[in-house]
Amino acid sequence: MDFIKALFDSWPLFLQGMGITLALSVVSLLMAVPGGALVAWLAMSRIAPLRWLATAYIGLVRGTPLITQIFVLYFGLTGLFLLSGFWAASIGLAFHNSAYIAEIYRSGFQAVPAGLTEASRSLGMSRVKTLRRVRAPLAVRTMLPALGNQFIIAVKDSSLAAFVTVEDLLWHARSLVDSTYQPLRYYIIVALYYLVIVLILTFLVNRLEFRLSRHRRAAR
Repeated sequence: MDFIKALFDSWPLFLQGMGITLALSVVSLLMAVPGGALVAWLAMSRIAPLRWLATAYIGLVRGTPLITQIFVLYFGLTGLFLLSGFWAASIGLAFHNSAYIAEIYRSGFQAVPAGLTEASRSLGMSRVKTLRRVRAPLAVRTMLPALGNQFIIAVKDSSLAAFVTVEDLLWHARSLVDSTYQPLRYYIIVALYYLVIVLILTFLVNRLEFRLSRHRRAAR
């Protein structure tokens, strides 16, 4: 009964924290998606130094913990100019996710058969038109499951923003733990909130995948 009471008594705080968590996730992904496209373009460039730059960037991000990246950006950037914890965490999450999204983009485009590109070019289509009408649609269908999974991971990773004073779900859970000395109770509650978000995102991604596969089946 105490757990149920704590669940209902704490919902206004956790609802506020959920809003911050979702805003943080959306803002960071809005930066990471185009950032990942840029890194993927560099990684697939015919110019060797650009490929080396992309490889170094991806290696740096994947080889260091996300929390250290957020700390370096938060304490480093705030030393140069005033930057809130929310924006430092957003930039850190975007920096981190863009490297993984770049690899998803690259694998998606590389999965498109080269023969389709060559056939499109032989029919007189320009490179841009081939990209827009042939390569990109096929690559997106390949990339969608991995992108959906990365978006879900990004939402869960956003919990690290609590360590740079962002008042998200985890921050409110830690505050309640500090005031009530009931860590198990409130960490289970915050886990339930994250679980609800993840289940909703998983459902939306699965629906989108189903719609795309239905269109593909109808085209056959």
